[in-house]
Amino acid sequence: MNEGKVVKVSGPLVVAEGMQDADMFDVVRVGEHGLIGEIIEMRGDRASIQVYEETAGLGPGAKVVSTGAPLSVELGPGMIENIYDGIQRPLEEMLKKAGPNITRGINVEPLTRDKKWDFVPVAAKGDEIEAGDIIGTVQETVSVLHKIMVPYGMKGIVMEIKSGEFTVDEPVCIIKTDDGSKKEITMSQKWPVRRGRPYREKLVPEMPLITGQRVIDTMFPIAKGGVAAVPGPFGSGKTVVQHQLAKWADADIVVYIGCGERGNEMTDVLMEFPELADPKTGEPLMKRTVLIANTSDMPVAAREASIYTGITIAEYFRDMGYSVALMADSTSRWAEALREMSGRLEEMPGEEGYPAYLASRLAQFYERAGRVISLGKEGREGALSAIGAVSPPGGDISEPVSQATLRIVKVFWSLDANLAYARHFPAINWLNSYSLYVDRLSKWFAENVNKEFPRLRSEAMKLLQEEAELQEIVQLVGVDALSPLDQLKLEACKSIREDYLHQNAFHEVDTYTSLSKQYMLLNLIMDFYYQSKDAIEKGGDYGALISMPVRESIGRFKYVEEKEIEVYYQEILDELTHGIQEIISKGGEEDD
Repeated sequence: MNEGKVVKVSGPLVVAEGMQDADMFDVVRVGEHGLIGEIIEMRGDRASIQVYEETAGLGPGAKVVSTGAPLSVELGPGMIENIYDGIQRPLEEMLKKAGPNITRGINVEPLTRDKKWDFVPVAAKGDEIEAGDIIGTVQETVSVLHKIMVPYGMKGIVMEIKSGEFTVDEPVCIIKTDDGSKKEITMSQKWPVRRGRPYREKLVPEMPLITGQRVIDTMFPIAKGGVAAVPGPFGSGKTVVQHQLAKWADADIVVYIGCGERGNEMTDVLMEFPELADPKTGEPLMKRTVLIANTSDMPVAAREASIYTGITIAEYFRDMGYSVALMADSTSRWAEALREMSGRLEEMPGEEGYPAYLASRLAQFYERAGRVISLGKEGREGALSAIGAVSPPGGDISEPVSQATLRIVKVFWSLDANLAYARHFPAINWLNSYSLYVDRLSKWFAENVNKEFPRLRSEAMKLLQEEAELQEIVQLVGVDALSPLDQLKLEACKSIREDYLHQNAFHEVDTYTSLSKQYMLLNLIMDFYYQSKDAIEKGGDYGALISMPVRESIGRFKYVEEKEIEVYYQEILDELTHGIQEIISKGGEEDD
């Protein structure tokens, strides 16, 4: 165990000498309180340490002890439903131990040591097992079956496997390795957070991560195993979008990282999730959620660790064969922590003071997402989708964090302050946003929803782009100067915007829309446009078309409950066709 002495303290940065035997990224304990830190730079026998706790009162001469191990997370039963800080200390246990204020140097085990879990073996005596193989299962919550995997680097023949109730430290399996030695396997394992967990093969993302949010699923879908960014100014609804995705995304496990955001936003998550029913199981949503809370009033250096802690936990569940959705809110606060540490290290600053390696660090984080085949003989397929919120100062996405993120992610949901002020939520701007997964996912949508769905989506997008061009003319000469067909385009786009893209997160029915309902609603809006266009060309009256009562029915369709949509859909289609036929026949009579 290497021991040194503090020579300099600069906020969260501590420099210690006599650390020649320590390694980069080793975890150290600093001072009499044993503050947790991590070595981020070595120069001779001097180590620069970022401390994850408040350093007030620490001075030169204080003792620094290296643990000889990198910053790691403990993986095993007990993580689901837990709320951790940035370095995987459970907040509830800390509350019991030290009260409402986090005590410096407090040491709390990430997984409960006294709780016994019911281990059900899957492997049998004599089986040959290797890293990634499942040896047994634990029903961690009603929603999550925790699969106990052979730790990385282990291989051998099962000599003994137990069944029954055990703590995470008790051995449940004994194997004989190739060199003849015996090794015990417990239900927990450790993994260094800065190293991505290995897998056998990375697959092409070909399925959408269904979110139930119409503007996302239809217009700018994200694939399972994909990466997305949600940049937007203050008040544009980033956090509500993240909450909606965490609640409704088609994922088995949700890992939500509150990184440097305000405490009240994290409180909303903590208050809402236990109350919300999971649409899959009917159980509380927390039964399949891991929360990491590192709010803006917590030590700045721990923000960096929180992102890595979260994605390592997410990779672990991905390796079990689950689809995992990771929400990071927000990566800008993480980048600000990098900037602060870089400044204190006196590194050469890049653009706007951020370190020159900002883009590569962001890429390393997002690269850990993906759809993979796990290690092990049977090779399970799992997916990790990463969605990062970006909070550019003043909403200016030309700043370095937004630009570096855009170069990496495949989906960009651009939140617009003007839409938010107009109370249009989600405030995702349909002209600035994009998804590079659209072409790849079109085949899935055509096969699993309706073969017309991709065509309707592209035609709706085309209409919205034409509307933007027409609005310029309208501002110059007014709506009445446009031809009836152009006026109809504006009316159809108004319907797409207000009836389709606008979605109420707090309405019990409208908060989630299934893909079949999305197709039906879009088809009704586009059918109104096609049939009305045909009617105008045949002499139908434009005024009569846009004032048809059926338009109100189309607008109300999003509030129809799922079990009734088929009936209402057919009724509205029939009413629409009948109403337009009447207008065409009246137009024909007037011509005569």
